[in-house]
Amino acid sequence: MTVLGVTSSILGQPWRWRWRSLAADARDGFGGDDLVTQLLLARGCPREALDAHRTPSIRAFMPDPSIFRDMDRAADRLADAVQAGEQVAIFGDYDVDGATSAALMILVLRDLGIEARAYIPDRLLEGYGPSGEAMVRLAGEGASLIVTVDCGAQAFDALDAARDAKVDVIVIDHHKCSTALPHALALVNPNRLDEDEGAAHGHLAAVGMCFLAAAALVRTLRTRGFFENRAEPKLIDLLDIVALGTVADVAQLRGLNRAFVAQGLKVMGARRNIGVAALIAASRLTRNPTCTDLGFALGPRINAGGRIGRADLGVRLLTTQDPDEARGIAEELDRLNEERRAIETAVQEAADLLASRERSVSVVAGQGWHPGVIGIVAGRLKEKLGRPAIVIAIDEHGIGKGSGRSIPGVDLGAAVMAAREQGLLVSGGGHAMAAGLTIAEAAIPAFADFLEDRLAAAVSQSNDGRALLLDAVLAAGGVNPALVESMDAGGPYGMGWPAPRVAMGPVRVIKADVVGNGHVRTIVAGDDGRSVKAMAFRAAETPLGQALLGAAPHRKLWLAGRAKIDDWASRPAAELHVEDAAWAD
Repeated sequence: MTVLGVTSSILGQPWRWRWRSLAADARDGFGGDDLVTQLLLARGCPREALDAHRTPSIRAFMPDPSIFRDMDRAADRLADAVQAGEQVAIFGDYDVDGATSAALMILVLRDLGIEARAYIPDRLLEGYGPSGEAMVRLAGEGASLIVTVDCGAQAFDALDAARDAKVDVIVIDHHKCSTALPHALALVNPNRLDEDEGAAHGHLAAVGMCFLAAAALVRTLRTRGFFENRAEPKLIDLLDIVALGTVADVAQLRGLNRAFVAQGLKVMGARRNIGVAALIAASRLTRNPTCTDLGFALGPRINAGGRIGRADLGVRLLTTQDPDEARGIAEELDRLNEERRAIETAVQEAADLLASRERSVSVVAGQGWHPGVIGIVAGRLKEKLGRPAIVIAIDEHGIGKGSGRSIPGVDLGAAVMAAREQGLLVSGGGHAMAAGLTIAEAAIPAFADFLEDRLAAAVSQSNDGRALLLDAVLAAGGVNPALVESMDAGGPYGMGWPAPRVAMGPVRVIKADVVGNGHVRTIVAGDDGRSVKAMAFRAAETPLGQALLGAAPHRKLWLAGRAKIDDWASRPAAELHVEDAAWAD
């Protein structure tokens, strides 16, 4: 059943009610529920779990950490290191999930009396994940225990080198695994193929798994009597960085992740972490951060260090105890983020020219592209094409570093791992929605063909089921701050728990112009006499943007998108972030 009779919008898609995707028994009595209940039910929340989802708490969703394979072994070894005062190194990835994971482990161990060392590899010089050289170096410099976070699940050679160097390694990761696992003292990963009950938590980011590992460690030390004369670490105070890593890694906000983010935002509002407070200030946020801010303001600045700056800046920021150092690092990350934007724009323009609309998976490659921005460009390309995209930066030696982003229903990480097992890649892995790889330039055509053969059917099925899902239809005057506040009560929203989308209208375009980087800004007026500001981001050259810019004064449209608060106005006002439109006459 379509909404407003829209079977093919300006962007060529039907509009449907989100709640119609529910099973019949879940829809019973749906229309009589309050708005927040309807939003929760439409996102798959069972009626019996409504209370838990209205105010998601850690207590309600936290599993026993022991359900994960190797978790108790990891906790025991970490506890031994704490009690013996060993030298511990934390080896993390250079993205936000890696930085927050490493920071969390360092902060927990610091509270327990261990000043662990952080090691974040350089993206350009060392690449993703642990290397044998780095493992041996850390062992030679005195580390008796290395904990890899957000990496290591498939680091066979590196972990063999660590074993030869007689250093214990604990892996805490969330990326997909093959049947074979590398040698490690403990490998904690909900996406191990031999995982049992823990597999239900495969959507957790690495920082979420680190939080569970920290809880297991504290519990183990408690049973050993470690806290008889000292206070236990307040793990709840670390939820701000758990929330940051979870959202920035585009993890699905289901179950425990919703609790992590909901509670983490509260902790972040208190600005207990000196580095987080400095990052908020550098992002020029004057209010408490929202879930959107984590993904689009704070996360990109942490990422900028690993993309085009010094890889360890994020971890240093989140673990420093010096306000002056925090302020300096945050300002440097802000500057790097601006530099990243300029580099990204150049690569984006080149990638757009090469992207194929004929392929089910768009694979583009270019000489000299900066590998630090290819993930962002892949995400933008995926959004523009509506299909998975992989962007590959080729260096002067003919070796490509690639990053891919996928669409719902298409497991890109598994496909990349299969390509690696077929010998098409030097290395590669990831999860359903994102993947990374290293490939010889000559192998790129064969790799693209492999992905086409493997994923074409899944992409086609995903696109066939594509529709714009709506939660409500409103007159122009209905888009107001009270509506936004009501809808926010069903959050936090993100991947797997989509923000509410409304249709507004019918409206006439009173004014439309292009601002910023191809954004279309409009003022529209409804039949109820109310006018509303509407923004279509990066849409100036799309059919949507052209329709808004060229709409005749007498023609009416329905606009579909997200109702948001405009913080730039002299007083809070609501605006619509437009994602699609349809002619109303």
